Amino acid sequence: MVPMNFNLVTQLADLAALEDEWRGLLRESITPLVFMDPAYQLVWWETLGGGEWPAESSQLAVIVAREGPVLVGVAPLFLGSKPGFEPALRFIGAIEVSDYLDFIVRPENLDNFVEGLLRFLAESDLPVKQLCLDNLVDSSPTLPALATAANKLGWSLESSTLQPSPYIPLAESWDAYLAGIDKKQRHEIRRKIRNAETNFQVDWYVAEGVFAACDEVSDFLSMMRNEEEKDVFLTNPMVKFMRRVAETTCRQGILHLAFLTMDGEKAAAYLSFKQGQRLLVYNSAFNPKYFSSSPGWVLLGQIIQWAIANGFTEVDMMRGDEIYKYRFGGVNRYVLRAELNPAQA
Repeated sequence: MVPMNFNLVTQLADLAALEDEWRGLLRESITPLVFMDPAYQLVWWETLGGGEWPAESSQLAVIVAREGPVLVGVAPLFLGSKPGFEPALRFIGAIEVSDYLDFIVRPENLDNFVEGLLRFLAESDLPVKQLCLDNLVDSSPTLPALATAANKLGWSLESSTLQPSPYIPLAESWDAYLAGIDKKQRHEIRRKIRNAETNFQVDWYVAEGVFAACDEVSDFLSMMRNEEEKDVFLTNPMVKFMRRVAETTCRQGILHLAFLTMDGEKAAAYLSFKQGQRLLVYNSAFNPKYFSSSPGWVLLGQIIQWAIANGFTEVDMMRGDEIYKYRFGGVNRYVLRAELNPAQA
């Protein structure tokens, strides 16, 4: 059996050099989602999550594992702190803008990788060895692997639930999907769509092509500012992050930037990512001029119909317990935080 050897990556250029190997491993990984893609992670690091983490207290600390020359695991970590958050090793992507985070490792290598990672950290010269891993989905096999390794090596492990992350299970047809949700909500969805189509010329489209998507994301961000909370959220660093994520995912062919128009004017929008048979709904925006006509509901209905027609099995509404997610049949999964400390800490 080839031993698993671990190394620490602290330089951005060395991290970027791993991109092809990293992406190849991600395709077979336990959680092969956009937030763990190397391009996304590089954008996040270069903007520190759109300004979420201060540069002066953030340091790359990515740990990679190889069996011989073959990359078998990546712990995409950074050492970070800010007011209210003590220094710890955290996932690149934490916390606000990346809904799901995890290690990049094949299922068959997970247990050895996690145990080897904890051993490596305990013996390393890193000034902080506490792991604070946010946004692990509750079904991730990483959680039991961490528990087993922590128990074996004498580390402490505490886990806590951060928030729900509802997903909408899809059926084989739009009618079958509607039949599977609450009767009152089924009638409400149909009523809102019917009223919008009665009062306006309603159309929807998906921005196609890199240049079109890059142009359209400007309209999306402008529409986001119609909500006070999102307007505050969209600082200059965050706008830079959002633009670069849209461009990167568009080039990868996974961006789904959808707009609803009413009488030819943009009324609502959803920015999502296509991931296998899941559509991940990342953010939304609306035009207050059409608020009374529920353009967000109308567009989400169109997106669900599109997803069903294109073979998707779920529309993942991701983190947050907004009521409309449940009215469309949302079912909770949860994201968790796992905190680990070595025995001597």
